[in-house]
Amino acid sequence: MDQELLKSSLNGLERKVLVLLTEHKTLKNELTGLKQENLELKSGLKMRDEQLANFKNQVKITKIVEHINPEDGSNSELKRKVDEYIREIDKCIAYLSR
Repeated sequence: MDQELLKSSLNGLERKVLVLLTEHKTLKNELTGLKQENLELKSGLKMRDEQLANFKNQVKITKIVEHINPEDGSNSELKRKVDEYIREIDKCIAYLSR
C-alpha cells in the first residue's frame, strides 16, 4: 500500500514538473520576443530623436538665413544657395540612415 501511494505521489510530481517545464519554455520564448521588440522600439526611438534633431537644425538654419542681410543685395541668392545646401545635407542624411 505504501508503494502505491509513493508511485501516485511520484506520478503527480512528474506531471507538475512537466507542466512547470512547459511553462518555463513558454515564458522564455516570450521573454526573447519582448527583448527583440524592446530593441526595435529603442532603435526606432533613436531614429526619431535623430530626425527631430535634424529638423531643429533645419529650423535654426532657416531662421539664420531669413535674418541675413547682406550689404551687396544678394540676399535671395544667398537664401537659394543655403536652401540648396540644406537639401543636399538632407539627401546625405537620408542615404546614411539606410
